[in-house]
Amino acid sequence: MTIKKGDNVYVLSGKDKGKKGKVERVLPKHGKAIVTGVNIVTKHQKPRKGVKQVGRIAKGMPIDISNLAIVCEKCGKYVRIGYKRLPNGKKERICKKCKEAI
Repeated sequence: MTIKKGDNVYVLSGKDKGKKGKVERVLPKHGKAIVTGVNIVTKHQKPRKGVKQVGRIAKGMPIDISNLAIVCEKCGKYVRIGYKRLPNGKKERICKKCKEAI
């Protein structure tokens, strides 16, 4: 997966198109990610034993990875991701526009 926890992302399509947010959690098995402030739904929570919050709760739902693009810190725009091999054999994610590490 090109998107990891903590990345700043831009939403390309859907009801929240044009919003930016930070990735809270990635679900690689399903190809989705949870982003702060994006795809918020209202969940009605019943009072039960062990439940702290009850009533109407705003909750972020997963959004498909294909609808997200990473925002480069240097460029300030959403960009495509490339990879570069380091001398020690590891891969590093780079911005396709400015060639800087992400």
